[in-house]
Amino acid sequence: MTVGENFVARSRYWLTKEYPIKIRHCVNALPRVAVWARPNQGSNSVGNLIIHLTGNVTEWILGSIGGRSVTRYRAGEFTQRDGADGLKLLDNLDSVLREADSVLATLSEQDLQRSLVIQDRDTTVLAAVYHVVEHFAMHTGQIITLTKMYAPGKIHFYEDAGGLAHPTWHRGTALDEAPH
Repeated sequence: MTVGENFVARSRYWLTKEYPIKIRHCVNALPRVAVWARPNQGSNSVGNLIIHLTGNVTEWILGSIGGRSVTRYRAGEFTQRDGADGLKLLDNLDSVLREADSVLATLSEQDLQRSLVIQDRDTTVLAAVYHVVEHFAMHTGQIITLTKMYAPGKIHFYEDAGGLAHPTWHRGTALDEAPH
């Protein structure tokens, strides 16, 4: 496997497996009202963050890399104070991630070097994918933190017995049957 192929494979894994599975665990652990709760007026809710992730992946991967026509109102992703329940938000995100995975699956080494302009920034396909993965990781962490605030003790992603962190977040998913 080339470095480019490995980069794309790992990016696809993070965006379609580990991060969405952890977000789903969080949403399932939260009381319904907590999905749109904000710890303060300067912070976002889990609902806002899921909508924002959906918008980011849509714009950067489906639109810019995939060449689809996309209209996004980014500021509106943060102003919303109520909306769909957590499961509907997750279904929307999962749908976009499946489409994004299809786009990523077609990328070649040459594609990764292609120049793009996204949000008035000069970038490359590789840098855009890297941005989406790191951006997704950051907001997944925020969703985990909010879940720990609003549903203390309800989520636990690793078993630390014996000094090693053994993942538990994949239990009950297709990754349980996959080799680790």
